[in-house]
Amino acid sequence: MEDSLTSPSSQQHLLRHLTEDPESEEPSIPSTQKKLALIPLVFLIYFEVAGGPYGEEYTVAAAGPLLAILGFLVFPLIWSIPEALVTAELATAFPGNGGFVIWANEAFGPFWGSLMGFWKFTSGVINLAAYPVLCIDYVKLVIPALSSGFPRSLAISLSTCVLSFLNYTGLTIVGYTAVALGIVSLMPFVILSLISIPKIEPGRWLSLGERGVEKDWTLFFNTLFWNLNFWDSASTLAGEVDQPQKTFPKALLFAGLLTCLGYIIPLMAATGAIPLEQDKWVDGYFAVVAEMIAGKWLKLWIELGAVLSIIGLYEAQLSSAAYQVLGMADLGFIPKIFGERSRWFNTPWMGILLSTIIALAVSNLSFTNIISIVNFLYCLGMLLEFASYLWLRRNFPSLKRPFEVPMRFPGLVLMCLIPSVLLVYVMTVASPTVYVVSAFMTAIGIVLYYFMNLCKSKSWIEFNNVGEKLEDEDDDHNL
Repeated sequence: MEDSLTSPSSQQHLLRHLTEDPESEEPSIPSTQKKLALIPLVFLIYFEVAGGPYGEEYTVAAAGPLLAILGFLVFPLIWSIPEALVTAELATAFPGNGGFVIWANEAFGPFWGSLMGFWKFTSGVINLAAYPVLCIDYVKLVIPALSSGFPRSLAISLSTCVLSFLNYTGLTIVGYTAVALGIVSLMPFVILSLISIPKIEPGRWLSLGERGVEKDWTLFFNTLFWNLNFWDSASTLAGEVDQPQKTFPKALLFAGLLTCLGYIIPLMAATGAIPLEQDKWVDGYFAVVAEMIAGKWLKLWIELGAVLSIIGLYEAQLSSAAYQVLGMADLGFIPKIFGERSRWFNTPWMGILLSTIIALAVSNLSFTNIISIVNFLYCLGMLLEFASYLWLRRNFPSLKRPFEVPMRFPGLVLMCLIPSVLLVYVMTVASPTVYVVSAFMTAIGIVLYYFMNLCKSKSWIEFNNVGEKLEDEDDDHNL
């Protein structure tokens, strides 16, 4: 079965079964369902990756203005662009729900496809838990009672449930909500940048930091990495996109430009317009800069924008996680019930529910621990993703690729090697606790794979039989 799943002919069968099988009693996507258009997809990808310059302040605190600016200029070239190019090529070659799970499965078989799904899903939903916590951290400035204790825990739980219900109402609604949230949350930074122009002193951009302040390279690279990753997350809902072969490359390009400009322009405006006080460049400092430059009204707008941005981040990443669960159920990695859709909104309600429950379960972890674990698991998944990409390129050169990175294989190896070195570096600077937790969770993923196979063989739980269909069709074709 593993060989049939990785054969070149299996790809067309896979896509037909997952997206437009006319004989299926319950089509994956009804023909009447409105699919995701270009602009909503651009903003969903934008919120998967960034959501605005909130959080980039730590790069200035860690290494000074010059290296912070260079970081957000250079890091997208050596990390974001390769990841986005890989995503564009593979998402258009395999335009079904599941994204990177399909890619790893096609390259190395079901075990690695399942492990890829576990790593990426776990990192995604743990990351998801951080956003309601951040949202309440901003709201508590207005409502101090939410600072600690039961009121804080209740507020986090209620906000998580409300935001998840919005996701349940439909991907199209979520997509256009992301457009509105993106515009409103970015506008104060546009205004901040314009007002800052007369006050900018270019010499401030050349500062390597205040004298006597040591560079914190771990904080610097972790901040860059966290602010510029997850380009592949939207691939899990490729089956919901209108004409994905054409739409995905364009959406990744526009989202990339929006992300890079959204980071670098406010950073240059703020560091150039005010004297450097390095220790103050922590999360939320852009609001302080806005008050110094324009007044309290802009500070309040940026704080409101932070809450709206967090909502957009939550919605985008929950969509990605939920449709990944749907895709894995379609592929037969997990029980069929996890692929169920809502009758009213056609959304993957089981995927949304599972993601929400896990996010609630880990919401009491500290923000620092959440990000460290997310980064490590994400690194494991990305190393496997780059390996899958190179394997498919080399072994299936005739595979239909509507978008193809215009490079020969040695160039592709180099393109993937540089970000892979960064991934390994981020993993090496992790704490012992992160190593232990990540190893334990990987072990759970491996046990889960074999347990699912046992459930299939014993018929304890109902699974989709896509793999068996592919194998039978390949056998018939060979006959």
